[in-house]
Amino acid sequence: MNNVLKTSINNVYKLFAENSITPLDVTEASLSHIEHFSKYNAFITVSKNLVENQAIQSERRYKDSKPLSELDGIPIAVKDNFCTQNIATTCASKMLENFKPTYDATVVQKLKQSGAIIMGKTNLDQFAMGSGTVDSIYGPAKNVWGYKSDSDFHIVGGSSGGSALAVATGMCYGAIGSDTGGSTRNPASYCGIVGLKPTYGLVSRYGLIPLVNSMDVPGILSRTVDDCVSILNTVAGFDSKDSTSLTKPYRKIRLPDARKMTVKGLKVGIPQEYFNEHLSTEVYEAWNEIANLLENNGAVVKQISLPNTEHSIVCYSILNQCEVASNMARYNGIQFGFRANENESTEKLFATTRSLGFNEVVRNRILTGNYFLLTRNYDKYFNKALKVRRLIANDFHAAWEKVQILLTPTTLTTAPFYSDFCKKTNRDQCAVQDYCTQPANMAGVPAISIPVKLSKTGLPISIQLIGRNLSEPMLLAVAKYLENIVRFPHYVENL
Repeated sequence: MNNVLKTSINNVYKLFAENSITPLDVTEASLSHIEHFSKYNAFITVSKNLVENQAIQSERRYKDSKPLSELDGIPIAVKDNFCTQNIATTCASKMLENFKPTYDATVVQKLKQSGAIIMGKTNLDQFAMGSGTVDSIYGPAKNVWGYKSDSDFHIVGGSSGGSALAVATGMCYGAIGSDTGGSTRNPASYCGIVGLKPTYGLVSRYGLIPLVNSMDVPGILSRTVDDCVSILNTVAGFDSKDSTSLTKPYRKIRLPDARKMTVKGLKVGIPQEYFNEHLSTEVYEAWNEIANLLENNGAVVKQISLPNTEHSIVCYSILNQCEVASNMARYNGIQFGFRANENESTEKLFATTRSLGFNEVVRNRILTGNYFLLTRNYDKYFNKALKVRRLIANDFHAAWEKVQILLTPTTLTTAPFYSDFCKKTNRDQCAVQDYCTQPANMAGVPAISIPVKLSKTGLPISIQLIGRNLSEPMLLAVAKYLENIVRFPHYVENL
């Protein structure tokens, strides 16, 4: 069954239809894999009884030749900041450690309606505020690539690190993450898989516990581009429960055979500002190799400028902390979540609950955001950041007049060692880790990370493709074209 766990969603669907294997077979193999790789800490919650029940129902549908979709019976994981009915949704925090929502997030609901098997909830940075999956109350997630011991491992990236790790190790065929500044693409890059951040509003945010409402996007992690398309086709589309959901009807994407694709005439932009001082030589060389590959196959590759990129990370940081301060205000120990044992006064209850329920990273963002939102600072920081965000978005709009797609690194380096990563503050790490990814969130445009080669030390190196709003069909097609040529090994040797 291990080989089946390494194949594509479409191949498993065919095997189900032929009765060669059953959804229960695959689900049990997936559960066994989760147990076997538990030391890497990908999952927070696995609901074994519910999972097996879902698989049995799926098996019955295949026996009646009535599968609900190509995802019917396919194990999928969900990041633990999406609400799941009667299943703990913790955000890897003490504040929500015992929180069980009464409803499913829309993406979870759509996956269930498609027959997908929801394997469980995956690890993340607390409230998705990080780029390493290192400060979860359940412990850090550990990258399978380059792993030697519990004291000598690389980070998985974040904040959707558990989801990326679950896919990379074959615990599931795909996973849902969230992407606010790169939280799907960053771990996808470090774990050697595909990570898609869709156009803002294309996939419903309803039931996603918010970090930054104006930038949060449900993301998709998978081993192949085709698998990513299968999941996107299931979860995308208008949702009346989400006020930011796009009303334009979603048309399912169907990608052609990669061998019949061409990039001849495709206009590809190389943003000069993404050549950052922290960019490693190996990542730069991989970026250059893919640019040359596209050009040699008929694409028109040209250097362009996104002049406000240098201001993007500072602008993102301010807006992030302001929205965090607003979103975290609901956690006060009264309505839901953790409540401190404090009865002296309401004010003290609030303060003690928030002090104990949030970690230092969350508390710092709340305090900083509230400072920026003070009346005397509002125009100086928040309003000015909004204006800069508009300039950043305008840079992308101007780029689309010259090119159809942008080619950039996803991350500036390969996955750092956990010990090195933790030497820097959360703020400093995010400033480096999110450099290439967060501008796409600022502009709301789609972006995808795909692995292209291994470093000299055997770690994945990925590149990022960015397109204009709703250009997912083209973006995914180019990604599949590259995937077919580079033939990246999606599994660690001897795993």
